[in-house]
Amino acid sequence: MLRTHRSGRLTALVGAAALALSLVACAPDAEPAVTLPQQVDAALPDATQTELQAAVEYAMAATGSPGAIVGVWVPWAGSWVSGLGTTTVDGAKVTPEMTFKAGPVTRAMTCDVLYALAADGTVALTDPVTDWVSGLPDLGEVTLEQLCDSTSGLSSYDGRVMRRWIANPERVWSPRELLAYGMSAGLAFDPGTAFRDSDTGYLLLGLALERASGKSSAQLLQEYVFHPAGMDASSLPGGSAVDPARLAGHRSGNVDGKVDCAAPTDLTSLSSSAGFTAAGVVTDVTDLGRYVQSLATGARSYDVDTRFDEPRAVTSDTPSWFTVAGGTYQAGSLVGQYGSFPGYLTAAFADRQTGMAVVVVLNNSRATAAVARATAWQLAAIASKVPAATGETAPEAGLPWTAESVVAEIDKAAVCPAS
Repeated sequence: MLRTHRSGRLTALVGAAALALSLVACAPDAEPAVTLPQQVDAALPDATQTELQAAVEYAMAATGSPGAIVGVWVPWAGSWVSGLGTTTVDGAKVTPEMTFKAGPVTRAMTCDVLYALAADGTVALTDPVTDWVSGLPDLGEVTLEQLCDSTSGLSSYDGRVMRRWIANPERVWSPRELLAYGMSAGLAFDPGTAFRDSDTGYLLLGLALERASGKSSAQLLQEYVFHPAGMDASSLPGGSAVDPARLAGHRSGNVDGKVDCAAPTDLTSLSSSAGFTAAGVVTDVTDLGRYVQSLATGARSYDVDTRFDEPRAVTSDTPSWFTVAGGTYQAGSLVGQYGSFPGYLTAAFADRQTGMAVVVVLNNSRATAAVARATAWQLAAIASKVPAATGETAPEAGLPWTAESVVAEIDKAAVCPAS
């Protein structure tokens, strides 16, 4: 299909913020549902559930999280979905039906929209972002694909506004205001030459896709991500209203120079507008499991293998099997995203060959996101060893780590003392 560009691509971004905060999303009825890997309809063995639960509870203790939600889907053996702990230190029991902020998993979803619009000719991956968003004189060499890959050189805005978020979590933020914070430091390197995870880049990508499509980010995510995968509990809210069924999110502060693990600050009401298309999606564990399976197995009509064809090393000292491309991280045969957003540490990964999927959310964000990532990998290592159910066949390939080998990473990132 030929690419078409509207006239006046460089005109001002009139009404973009209003569109971004829209909760109205209209999905086409003709869009077919994705086909996910066939799942054995059974619970995982009791011994496996015990091992999985112990791994999550270890991460909860390390991060000072009173609660967690976890989902593990092993297509050839069964599944385990559970809420652990309590919503607050002395709160109600966590249930797996509770919603939570997906945090940086939103980044992969925003890239999904990019690839969907590229597939229908609305944009090209190589479009300069300045073709779609005005007022960016220093970003003429930055492309939409580089924003998705986090190779634009843009720094992040979250560290510059974290104190304001904590002081006034209900405030609704304009994407343009957050963009200004992120761009204030200029480019850290020449576009396309290195990787640096940047919430600013994903926010800017969301603005560009709104301008190109004439739709809000909430509408685009509904049309291309949530609706095809049957993610009925997922949305990109614009305000700060808290659903009573939401898992409470916390962040521990300091007392006498030490992390206060006993009385963390409640940040459940932090507006999703603070994350926008970088971290603002609200979802539940079942939806996120369906999402990451769709992503990893290429189940959507716009999915292309080339998205993951040229991965980069995450850092110079990470293992060769841990890479990044297309708004996702690759770990062995797993594809997914993970990260931190005030109140939550979240990770979601799925296997590209089998569709085995793991999702975990911890409700205290004081520790680094490495805890969520390592816990997800630990769960995946445990799940990958589960024997096949009668009549099924377990895959032969394994993961390049063990459940035991990633515990050291959790210990290194722990902010609360072991009990």
